[in-house]
This record gives sequence, C-alpha cells and structure tokens, in this order.
Amino acid sequence: MTSGDAAVLDDPVGESLRDRHAGLARRLGRAVTYRPDVATFSAVPTAADSTDWADLAGLLGSGEFADMFSCRATPPPDWEPVFVLEGRQMIWRGDRPVQARAATGPSVVELSAADVPEMLDLVARAQPGPFWPRTHELGTYLGIREGGRLAAMAGERLRPPGWTEISAVCTAPEARGQGHALRLVSALTARIRSRGERPFLHVADTNTAAIALYERLGFESRTQVTFRGFRTP
Repeated sequence: MTSGDAAVLDDPVGESLRDRHAGLARRLGRAVTYRPDVATFSAVPTAADSTDWADLAGLLGSGEFADMFSCRATPPPDWEPVFVLEGRQMIWRGDRPVQARAATGPSVVELSAADVPEMLDLVARAQPGPFWPRTHELGTYLGIREGGRLAAMAGERLRPPGWTEISAVCTAPEARGQGHALRLVSALTARIRSRGERPFLHVADTNTAAIALYERLGFESRTQVTFRGFRTP
C-alpha cells in the first residue's frame, strides 16, 4: 500500500458510507450517517459549512446523539459536547505473515443474525464499544463459545476502499486470559488479507493491553485520533 492508499483512513466513516456501506446510509446534501440500528457514526466534509451541519441535524433530529467518530470538522457552538476520547488508529504492517493460531481451544465460528441476542448480551457484559441490533451487517463477525455460550467475538466494521476495520473485540469477564482475542483478530486479519484488503483498527490510548496485543499481531500506529460525540441543537 502506498501512502495515498491510506488517505481514505483520514475519513473512514465517510469513505465507508459513500462506498461499500452506501446501502446502510442515510444522506442529505454532503452529510451522511448510518441507519440508527446499524451504527451511530456520522460524517461531514472536513471543511464543513453551516449547511452541512444543518443537514446532519436534519438527518438525526433535534436533541439527538451525533457520534462524529474521528471527523476533524468542528460543529457549530450550539452542538452540545457529549464525550471526547483520545485514541489511535493502527494499521497492519504487512511485513509479516498472518500466522494461523493453534487450535488449542473452542473453535472460531462465524456468527449470523440468529446470534444477535447473544452478541448484544456479550457487549453489555464486556463493553467493547457501541454495538446495535444490525451492527453485524457491517461485515463478518466471528465468535468463540464456551459451554454453548458466546464467550468472545470480533468483527468487521468500517470498510473504506481497500481496507476493513476490525472492531468489537471483546471477551466475557469469566473467559479472559485464554487467548480468545488473539485467535479472533488473527482469523479476521487472515480473512481480510485473503480478499486483497488491508486490516486496520481503532483503540483508546488507555487500553494498553489491547495495543500490546495488536502490536504482537503486526499492527502499528498510523495516527493519533480524537473521538467526539455531540448533541444536536
């Protein structure tokens, strides 16, 4: 990949919604957002003007949550700040092979719409970040079961051209320390690479354990990002 190919990662939400996730998008003018049961992420151009912000407010409604992810545009002053989180964007270096991990535990299985209730329950217990009833439609989600219960999962989220984001990496509290996240991220990385795409992901700066795991698997920091959410006027 050239540095130009990575430029789409500067606006991963907008690039995804304009391309491979267009069927899951709502748009008005230059403002775009996911359907609310899929994801809360929204995007406007970096040089957004008052019309763009008004269009996004029109899409979301008054007093609604606008998750701007890593969008660099600054909303008008009447948009109430909800949260700010410092993090980083990491990309797979591509200078080491994706290694198949030994099958020393339960099998990695592909999850489907039938598994959504369990996926939502796991998210509530492990709290990896936002996950909604149709989030699984963004890409492939994999899981590991223990005793018939979903113990860990990870999946594909944002999909700007040439790239796929690994997200929702989580393990139930009682199942941690068994290498489930490592196996799931490895499996997703291999799948993404088999399609000729390159994996990337986002992580909070405070999540040092996850950062160390991703570095072991061949990911490196591309850029620092600030995740921000607002309330529409």
